[in-house]
Amino acid sequence: MSKQKYIFDNAPDKNELKRLQAIEEIFDPPTQKRLRASGLELGWQCLEVGAGAGSIAKWMKEIVGEASRVVAMDINPRFLNENNSSGIEVLNADIRNAELQKNYFDLVHARYVLMHLPEYELALQNMLACLKPGGWLVVEEPDFSAARPVAGKKEEIHAVKKVNRAIFRMFANLNMDYALGLQIPALFQKLGLTSISVENDAPLAPGNSKVANMMKMSATNLKEKYLATGEATNKDVEKYCRFSQDSYAWAVYYSTIAVVGQKTITN
Repeated sequence: MSKQKYIFDNAPDKNELKRLQAIEEIFDPPTQKRLRASGLELGWQCLEVGAGAGSIAKWMKEIVGEASRVVAMDINPRFLNENNSSGIEVLNADIRNAELQKNYFDLVHARYVLMHLPEYELALQNMLACLKPGGWLVVEEPDFSAARPVAGKKEEIHAVKKVNRAIFRMFANLNMDYALGLQIPALFQKLGLTSISVENDAPLAPGNSKVANMMKMSATNLKEKYLATGEATNKDVEKYCRFSQDSYAWAVYYSTIAVVGQKTITN
């Protein structure tokens, strides 16, 4: 199994927490809608894989109640352990080899986690193993191949295209799929999940929007990794960041593929 580090590991805690909180602000409303649609209710046992700053785990705990168990798993739970008074159980573990009770959880959720794991199929298998028959698996993963500038200054559009190529190369060099979201529906079928539903959310966002600001944070934190690919220069990253702040510049920065499936109930 790969021992490579999470790509944001070198980011200062303050910067990484700010980025994670920006992600929560953007992604939590549609995630909550999907989790509610699975039937999430009082009494469910839930696992949040790659819990980040913990907003979804805390929200699930509010839904399922005090008597139920919500486990927030992360390989670096630095933001989960601080002032954790929400009643969630923090687990410092890697989903690829975590020892979890089989057939236990009613709901397992992961968002933008599998893309960081070359062994994403193993991770999915382990999520399914700890899910009880009839339980629900909800996975949200990106398709960065959808990213493209749409309108803006010509020289900045050129730079954005180069940075997008750098993002692809960075993930490819790490043996990761930057368009993994596209593979998830077929993987759910392969694993025998049923009642599969798929959403493809590709927001067209202007500069200085929540989406554009979040992507600027990522570019700032990952600049050295982008430069190391040889696909983009420091000037390109600077222009990418300026583009992301121009309210007259528009782009699709990513697509999110959200897949929901139910574990087969065996007789």
